[in-house]
Amino acid sequence: MAVEIRKTTPYPDQKPGTSGLRKKVKVFLQGNYLENFVQSVFDTVETADGATLVVGGDGRYFNRQAIQIILRMAAANGVGRVLVGRGGLLSTPAASCVIRKHRALGGFVLSASHNPGGPEEDFGIKFNVANGGPAPESFTDRVYQRSRVIDAYRIVSAPDLDIDTPGRSRIGDMEIEVIDPVADYAELMEHLFDFGLIRSGFRSGALTLRFDAMHAVTGPYAKRILEETLSAAPGSVVNAVPLEDFGGGHPDPNLVHARELAAVMYSGRPPTLGAASDGDGDRNMIMGANCFVTPSDSLAILAANAHLVPGYKDGLRGVARSMPTGRAVDRVAAAMGIECYETPTGWKFFGNLLDARRITLCGEESFGTGSDHVREKDGLWAVLFWLNLIALRKQSVAAIVADHWRRFGRDYYSRHDYEGIEVPVAEGIMGRLQDLLAELPGRAFGDYRVTLADDFRYVDPVDGSVSEHQGIRIAFDNSSRIVFRLSGTGTEGATLRVYMERYERDPNLHNLPTQEALADLIAIAEDLCQVKKRTGMAQPSVMT
Repeated sequence: MAVEIRKTTPYPDQKPGTSGLRKKVKVFLQGNYLENFVQSVFDTVETADGATLVVGGDGRYFNRQAIQIILRMAAANGVGRVLVGRGGLLSTPAASCVIRKHRALGGFVLSASHNPGGPEEDFGIKFNVANGGPAPESFTDRVYQRSRVIDAYRIVSAPDLDIDTPGRSRIGDMEIEVIDPVADYAELMEHLFDFGLIRSGFRSGALTLRFDAMHAVTGPYAKRILEETLSAAPGSVVNAVPLEDFGGGHPDPNLVHARELAAVMYSGRPPTLGAASDGDGDRNMIMGANCFVTPSDSLAILAANAHLVPGYKDGLRGVARSMPTGRAVDRVAAAMGIECYETPTGWKFFGNLLDARRITLCGEESFGTGSDHVREKDGLWAVLFWLNLIALRKQSVAAIVADHWRRFGRDYYSRHDYEGIEVPVAEGIMGRLQDLLAELPGRAFGDYRVTLADDFRYVDPVDGSVSEHQGIRIAFDNSSRIVFRLSGTGTEGATLRVYMERYERDPNLHNLPTQEALADLIAIAEDLCQVKKRTGMAQPSVMT
């Protein structure tokens, strides 16, 4: 087929954020908007000639149309083979798995993660590189620079392909294979976890489960693995059919947006484990009977018990967490005598550490946990890890958490999100905090004396790259901490995230309500940033 060189004009706003380019669908529907970004990626890749490319997404609105455009552009840019998830579906961790297994050049992952979907909502695209992980900043910076000057893109004219039937087809010299989106991922999970033990637990009734797929991409994965392979009771997986608008819901697995699951887990007869995943399957929420496990605690508990699970029986090389994530895993690492790395927010920062074999487990407070099995966070992996752990220890989720706190102490932790703030107001809040940094060390706020106040700067220990302005950190002499950060995952306005953390060693004080335990820090945070005063918001949009 003849390659067409179509003229275009650049857009100024195609700078990828922490997880790719996310905009409203109507932005992507602008003339050549998607094409410009995709061509900028192809122009940045060293060569696509004859290479294998992976394409798939979370099934949200515009997913299928975008895939057809990418396929025609891939053929025009010399790609030799494309693997497409059936129906255009591939969870983000599964896409990473497929890229790694098939030694692909990389892949386009189409998702806006936990953001809402639909014609009036959000769409996103990112490029994962050959290690299966999100492209590093050095790559995305070059993509952005290219997008600012692009004047043409390459495409072939071809009818839409059938992406719903497994099999092979061609566009010119390029082969397209529609693959089972679950198979490679499910095979990998069976290598990591004791499926026989988990299956016995479900069949005996010792394990029960409610998994809320939130009408997002994890539904088919959870049905196949949890119900069909592991024998969880039919109906254990709810909201399992992926929908373009996620059923009108917000596919973010937290206590606000997964409230139906939370209601079940705090009811009279909850199952052993409650869990939820997000739009593209890379986040998780873990609950037990009358028990919510913070993502920071979940990472720490998995690290402390990893040696019990087949895939990690040889121990951990090290662990890592994003800077705003609670420091519970730091205490586990110290006890185990292994390194704990603190990185900026964004899974791509874990990639170098994983590839250099410095770490085995890593996680973020935003409900993301993962390991060296792929180069993305992985929601269903975390659920399987917890199921394996419960089956091994024969304890409830709450008992496992309580045991962990008795051994390591408890890090009370909460994140307050203030969403939809006007950008100038949000920038004013961060500017105020920047101005205060020099004068804060040594200052007392009641019983809290500041020992550190800075704007987090990360120097990658593997390649020496530097990431500036990654969030304001304020630490106190009693091991408490407040972090302020503007989120890079929204599409409208700005979101201020405020993180509070207080360490408590005394077991008699491990069962306070979280917001009560953090009341002093919440008041100090407002005193410092004045978000309620400056926005008029009486309370956070979301508290987790």
